[in-house]
Amino acid sequence: MERAYLGIDVGSISTKGVILDESNQVLSSEYIWTEGDPIGAAKRLLEALEEKFDRDAYQIVATGVTGSARKLVGTIVNATVVKNEITAHAVGTTTFYPDVRTILEIGGQDSKIILVENGVAVDYAMNTLCAAGTGAFLSSQAKRLGIDIEDIGAHALHSTHPTPIAARCTVFAESDLVHKLQMGHSKEDILAGVCNAVVANYLNNVGKGKRIVSPVVFQGGREQK
Repeated sequence: MERAYLGIDVGSISTKGVILDESNQVLSSEYIWTEGDPIGAAKRLLEALEEKFDRDAYQIVATGVTGSARKLVGTIVNATVVKNEITAHAVGTTTFYPDVRTILEIGGQDSKIILVENGVAVDYAMNTLCAAGTGAFLSSQAKRLGIDIEDIGAHALHSTHPTPIAARCTVFAESDLVHKLQMGHSKEDILAGVCNAVVANYLNNVGKGKRIVSPVVFQGGREQK
């Protein structure tokens, strides 16, 4: 029986899991919403992963957990290792992209920038105080406009004149968005403006004073299927 490894990332918005073999080939993977219940999400994740996993051919010999609820879930699943997101992003990225110099990540509740030299993370910054530079901000604005978070990109790309949205903080941004909507700006232009606001907030806060050097890897959010 071959050896396999389980990885779990329990975030504020989503919970992800993957089972790898010793060659880093994916044997099973799943992406679900946390829905404010990290323990319940972890249980549902493990059930989903097991359905796709060949227990007769592989044995899970180690489990790693990361994410905002890593300590709680790590205790429940008796994890072999529990690592913070900075370490997980850096090690995971350099494994597949050894030449990476900058890692940009926008998560549900925080955003991060990680600077890498010679395969080692040498500096990082996080934005945990203002939600205007995170996925939660995009999600709340999409909901306000009656659009699914997964469809923001498609709508924003149809914009011809992106609406300037105040990006100083969530409160100002939301107030400005409502005002622009009342003025008759299209949803497409407003969503494009919201996306630009997230970028501006990220660069002015998380990336402030940091030198973004290529190659750059962008992480966070969910890949469209």
